[in-house]
Amino acid sequence: MRMPTSFTVVPVEDGGKSSRGHDSDENNVLREEDEEGPGDGNPKESSPFINNTDNDKGTLYDGKNMALFEEEMDSNPMVSSLLSNLANYTNLTQGVREHEEADEEEGAKKKAVTSPQMGTFIGVYLPCLQNILGVILFLRMTWIVGTAGILETFIIVAMCCTCTMLTAISMSAIATNGVVPAGGSYYMISRSLGPEFGGAVGLCFYLGTTFAGAMYILGTIEILLTYIVPNAAIFKAEDKEHEAEALLNNMRVYGTCCLALMSIVVFVGVKYVNKLALVFLACVVLSILAIYAGVIKTIFEPPDFPICLLGNRSLQNHNFDKCLKTEEIDNVTVTTQLWGLFCDGPSLNASCNDYFRDNEVTQVQGIPGLLSGVISENMWSAYGPSGMLVEKINFPSRPATNTSQDVYMPYVVNDIATFFTLLVGIYFPSVTGIMAGSNRSGDLRDAQKSIPIGTILAIATTTFIYLSCVVLFGACIDGTVLRDKFGDSVKGNLVIGTLSWPSPWVIVIGSFFSCCGAGLQSLTGAPRLLQAIARDGIVPFLEVFGHGKANGEPTWALLLTAAICETGILIASLDAVAPILSMFFLMCYLFVNLACALQTLLRTPNWRPRFKFYHWALSFLGMSLCLALMFISSWYYALVAMMIAGCIYKYIEYRGAEKEWGDGIRGLSLNAARYALMRLEEAPPHTKNWRPQVMVLLNVDSEMSVKHPRLLSFTTQLKAGKGLTIVGNVLEGTYLTKETEAKRAETNIKSAMSAEKTKGFCHVVVSSNLRDGFSYLIQSAGLGGMKHNTVLMAWPGTWKQSNDPQSWRNFIETIRETTAAHQALLVAKNVDSFPTNQDRLGEGTIDVWWIVHDGGMLMLLPFLLRQHKVWRKCKMRIFTVAQMDDNSIQMKKDLQTFLYHLRLDAEVEVVEMHDSDISAFTYEKTLVMEQRSQMLKQMQLSRTEREREIQSITDESRSSIRRKNQPGSSGSSTRRQSAQLEDNKADEAQLIHDRNTASHAAMNDKADAAPERVHMTWTKEKFFTERNRHRVEPNANMGVRDLFNMKPEWESLNQSNVRRMHTAVKLNEVVVNKSQGAHLVLLNMPGPPRNRGGDENYMEFLEVLLEGLNRVLLVRGGGREVITIYS
Repeated sequence: MRMPTSFTVVPVEDGGKSSRGHDSDENNVLREEDEEGPGDGNPKESSPFINNTDNDKGTLYDGKNMALFEEEMDSNPMVSSLLSNLANYTNLTQGVREHEEADEEEGAKKKAVTSPQMGTFIGVYLPCLQNILGVILFLRMTWIVGTAGILETFIIVAMCCTCTMLTAISMSAIATNGVVPAGGSYYMISRSLGPEFGGAVGLCFYLGTTFAGAMYILGTIEILLTYIVPNAAIFKAEDKEHEAEALLNNMRVYGTCCLALMSIVVFVGVKYVNKLALVFLACVVLSILAIYAGVIKTIFEPPDFPICLLGNRSLQNHNFDKCLKTEEIDNVTVTTQLWGLFCDGPSLNASCNDYFRDNEVTQVQGIPGLLSGVISENMWSAYGPSGMLVEKINFPSRPATNTSQDVYMPYVVNDIATFFTLLVGIYFPSVTGIMAGSNRSGDLRDAQKSIPIGTILAIATTTFIYLSCVVLFGACIDGTVLRDKFGDSVKGNLVIGTLSWPSPWVIVIGSFFSCCGAGLQSLTGAPRLLQAIARDGIVPFLEVFGHGKANGEPTWALLLTAAICETGILIASLDAVAPILSMFFLMCYLFVNLACALQTLLRTPNWRPRFKFYHWALSFLGMSLCLALMFISSWYYALVAMMIAGCIYKYIEYRGAEKEWGDGIRGLSLNAARYALMRLEEAPPHTKNWRPQVMVLLNVDSEMSVKHPRLLSFTTQLKAGKGLTIVGNVLEGTYLTKETEAKRAETNIKSAMSAEKTKGFCHVVVSSNLRDGFSYLIQSAGLGGMKHNTVLMAWPGTWKQSNDPQSWRNFIETIRETTAAHQALLVAKNVDSFPTNQDRLGEGTIDVWWIVHDGGMLMLLPFLLRQHKVWRKCKMRIFTVAQMDDNSIQMKKDLQTFLYHLRLDAEVEVVEMHDSDISAFTYEKTLVMEQRSQMLKQMQLSRTEREREIQSITDESRSSIRRKNQPGSSGSSTRRQSAQLEDNKADEAQLIHDRNTASHAAMNDKADAAPERVHMTWTKEKFFTERNRHRVEPNANMGVRDLFNMKPEWESLNQSNVRRMHTAVKLNEVVVNKSQGAHLVLLNMPGPPRNRGGDENYMEFLEVLLEGLNRVLLVRGGGREVITIYS
């Protein structure tokens, strides 16, 4: 547990001035408060400094030298404060020792933490040595040398050791690039490549460590049952062919018991495992020394381990004592025990096996010695299928005529089929364990110096041991003994034990305890790794494994580890389990190399390792070698391991907690994005590649919640996650005052985007007025060639009821802005009735009313919508309007041909609209519209007049002040000047306020033109009376009608407005008649008038055009073709 120290500076005033403090010291008192704070010793990710505590924020600042920066002290501490925190940093031990101390103290006050004192040799070199040398060396190395031959085994060892050496170089660079707390390789990968990669590789490393525990336990049981107490076997085979199955069953039973025992030991007290670590290490070192001593002894006096050959076949030397067919006792020839194994009876006339009868029995030395020249025989490989007899190369024999009975004879045979790639997978676990030093970084005096030196030295040492062992085994031991996996030909001795000095039992006991220790350490380390992953919170369903005993011991993680380990034990074969954990370790090493290569190539500013002897090419080579070894060992295991890692990656990406660890993948994404943007031309894309890159203009309410979330649903349905989506919003005000609201709005919009599954970016702008804000968004959103080309917004449904005319003015100005920017515009009317992403629209239609051609956007949108499952069942109908002079039949044929070339399936209908007289209804609509327009003009006019009155009053007051301030007595001049200044300031403040109040309206009014004919005059009193009466009446249209007591003649109306209203009415009748039941109606959007004086009339035209329709999407093209008939 960490003990953060917070310093509180308490200022004490001088004696005469101090009235409330109890301290009498003249100087400031520096009071140190020691508090026990929560934590596990890991620096918080959110903190840029190592020992930053929240208590520091309360530190009082007293001084004048740095007063300019005092308001920023909370966020930007003084350099002296930072250096002090760094100096007080203690890299506490993570893991077992800390938990055991917590147990022993039982709540007592902790002693002062002493700084870690482990050096390179004890802290890194020996742990790595112990973890690397292990079960494969003692149980399988001789067999691999005999099967693959010295040359190919040398290649296998060199490849695997090169892989780990390159990984160690990459790991050293990462480990020396800052502090590596608990978690070792998992921490390094996750903080370098991000939580997704970190979680995936961390879990793979966990599975590898767990299966390593299973492998060590299986090795322990194999040594126990095969070499120490063979009679302890529960399952015993009746005949030779069932021996392998009986051995596997014994491994399962004893392995399960051993796992249970080890789990209990780990659960009860891991400190005993740590105390025994030195014993286990001593066993490993003594065993290695015994092997080298035995090799040297063979030069002078080879050990006596004879093997018995029948012809050139090696025999299992269990059930006979003499390598003879017959022997003479008292001048009488009698048969031996060996005779009884191959013949029906002990008599000389008994029926015997053909091969036994035709070949002689020969006894040769199994360990001929270093100078015997046996190295030439062992140079080449001897692969073969399962059940193949182990034979001595270049030894005379007569071939057998009948081999059907060989399986029942006491020959030494291959228990599995052997080939090069299998041996790579079996051997690789013997070079794992290189992470042992980095996992102990908390115990080291100088981790950034010790980890690289210790790890690389340990790998160099073990590489020398392995390579020398390959040559020495091949030079000292006969090939038939090397290929004898279980030592059956040397009376059941461990093959590597026969070479050792002074006794084979040194190796047997040493390897037994070595495997026990390695198994215990795997069961200790794996749960803690799982606990570190669970506590990071990146994999939600693993969070339960982050809990444990009161002292932090990972109880639940230990249970899961034991369960997974049991699956490895049930496999029961060491040769089958080894390739599995090879995959997981290789994947882990691959990503360590990838992390180093990425950081180096990206030149991340934070990438400053103290270890300088690395290069991205070495890391890339290591990564390639890891990948190659994975597929060489077992391509199907490699695919399964990659699939598991991929599934975990996608799960963390989809469900995991969001973590920001400053990882390299984000840097890679940034570089890739920059490269792609540079490649993406600023010129518009080809018509074939055009797709709507949408800017969605959203509105928020006073609570900063999204007003129309269905607009986001529609965007999702239109985009289906492809291309660019920018969701924009404008807040009115200044950024300094609206910063909090802007961030809250951005958070709410992102939440709404997530809920509606809209993939894109959010952009909230604070502007002095909404109209300018939308203009900024349309102009500047996007980056380089990645800019939007389409604007989507909701129809302002309350524009008639709104007292603020800017609501609809902003809408019209946005239309003009998009047109000027050559961007398409989509306006959704009744957007709240649009379907959600969960809806599934049944049989229905999407109706396209193609009035004018402005780039083919109308054709493209229904096609894109129908790709989404919401609209998939809808059919597309295209309507076009034929005038009096058009041939509607030919138009229909041409349109069908056009659609055929566009590869679009749609029904085509041509609607004829003949010229007709303008109806009274149209005149009435136009009349009401112009009257409403006139009323709005008068409202604006009254505001302008009010501003002019204020201006004239201000001017008069200023002139009167000037007259008063003519030169007078010198005594009162100062007072007059000060009064004048105050009056001027007051007048200017009032003037500025009044100007700002009406400035935006005045700007817009300058562009407004007067109506062609105005038949009414207004007074201010009449206007307010009528407006108040209008507010209380329920029917707005009737209110406007009553407001104008006199009805003007229709001839006095603006004829241009009448014609436009006529078009809107007639077109609306046709559209409602044909498409009232459609799921969606797409319609060309008429452009706003060039004369801004008719803006309010334009809104009326659109309202009439859309009347009676439910879901409408008004479409306005961007002035370029977006769909083509060419491939």
